[in-house]
Amino acid sequence: MALSPQFGSIVPSQSQLALQSNYLNFAGAAGVNFSQQYLPELYEQEVERYGNRTLSGFLRMVGAEMPMTSDQVIWSEQNRLHISYENCSTVSATGIITIPVTAAGVTPVIENVVSPSSTIVVMDDFGNECKCLVTASDTTTGGAGTSGELTVQPYTAANLIAAGIADSAAGAKIFVYGSEFQKGTSTGNAVVGANALAQANNPMVSVDPTLTTFTNSPIIIRSTYTVNGSDTAQIGWVEVATEDGTGGYLWFLKAESETRLRFEDYLEMAVVEGELNSGGVITANMLGTEGLFAAINNGGNVEVGFTAAAGIDAFDAILKNLDTQGAIEENMLFLNRNTALDFDDMLASISSGVAGGVAYGLFENSEEMALNLGFSGFRRGSYDFYKTDWKYLNDASTRGAMTGPASIEGVMVPAGTSTVYDQILGTNIRRPFLHVRYRASQADDRRMKSWLTGSVGGAFTSSLDAMEVNFLSERCLVTQARNNFVLFKGV
Repeated sequence: MALSPQFGSIVPSQSQLALQSNYLNFAGAAGVNFSQQYLPELYEQEVERYGNRTLSGFLRMVGAEMPMTSDQVIWSEQNRLHISYENCSTVSATGIITIPVTAAGVTPVIENVVSPSSTIVVMDDFGNECKCLVTASDTTTGGAGTSGELTVQPYTAANLIAAGIADSAAGAKIFVYGSEFQKGTSTGNAVVGANALAQANNPMVSVDPTLTTFTNSPIIIRSTYTVNGSDTAQIGWVEVATEDGTGGYLWFLKAESETRLRFEDYLEMAVVEGELNSGGVITANMLGTEGLFAAINNGGNVEVGFTAAAGIDAFDAILKNLDTQGAIEENMLFLNRNTALDFDDMLASISSGVAGGVAYGLFENSEEMALNLGFSGFRRGSYDFYKTDWKYLNDASTRGAMTGPASIEGVMVPAGTSTVYDQILGTNIRRPFLHVRYRASQADDRRMKSWLTGSVGGAFTSSLDAMEVNFLSERCLVTQARNNFVLFKGV
């Protein structure tokens, strides 16, 4: 029996309607049918819905990157020059001041280095002060019972009680401002004459400088992207345009580019957010790394709940605290949106003279300039500040979604460099206060590694019918002089 061809119905439609059978709809079942009647109006370019989505760039503005060849970077920072002690106890009737020294092997090491014949200022928590001459000083070290006692004589009173310094279990502060010796004595404090101080057993103390040592360890950061060989040859409808400049109709280019960009962000985010493994449940050989936020929390200045409502007084309190530290004149402010606006409002209130007023004195009497409150820089006291938004703190996929006490609202970073001794170079060099160290040697540079594996895309390393794009970096952050950094936190 002969076969008869089946043509189906050949009766044309009597009207043109947007029916399910002829309307191009990629969201419906008809979207999988490529024999549809009409050519779609297809936008081939992607919409940049979130703008430039990369978050890196902070460290490039404030620091530098330098190689290292060890599992650990160690740096030392100078301690204070002058001799001062806090939380001292007093027995005012006898003129005894006890310095809270520590026993041998205890950290931090606190020793009594006040010499007899030193002149000191004694201050208590109630605003009283008294200038005294040190007549004896117990500078013995090494034992758990080391007292660190000073015997003092006030210049203007019979004893400390008469000078207003009451007996205190703790809370007094002292600092050395000079010395005074009798005629005919030596710096060795030998007893000369009947009226000389009995200092034969209390010699002059030779003060050696001490340093505070900090360390950090690099972490290995990795990422990968895999695409099979068939999909690398798949042409799509939408033209791919990436932040790093690549483009075309091959979708895997988009995915590979985004993996790369995300990894580059991780290089910065990891050293900003990093934490050392200290008492957690992380595997013992995963050391972690101390990031920027942790470094400032551990040894810097933390400002909680800064708002414009507090006025310039709240900011001046920060400056007064910086005065007690290194007093670095130039600083950079990296802020989230709310805190940046608070700074703008604070500065605008200074310009207006009174709260709610309008004045343009700081802006060369230009109303147009005054209304544009996106200040790039300002000066307060002896300090210069350069302010900018930090995208990382605004992006909803990172810190921008955080509110309350857990939120980070900005950082103040000292600008410029500090002088340190480089053991490899054997000389003093200047380095930014904030900089990245990455592992590198003649054998391998691990700053930013990228390589292909598999059998697709030019790589022929295995029989795997895929292209594997690998990324790796090993690095850590060095936060020098963290006592000059400020971390702004929410409330």
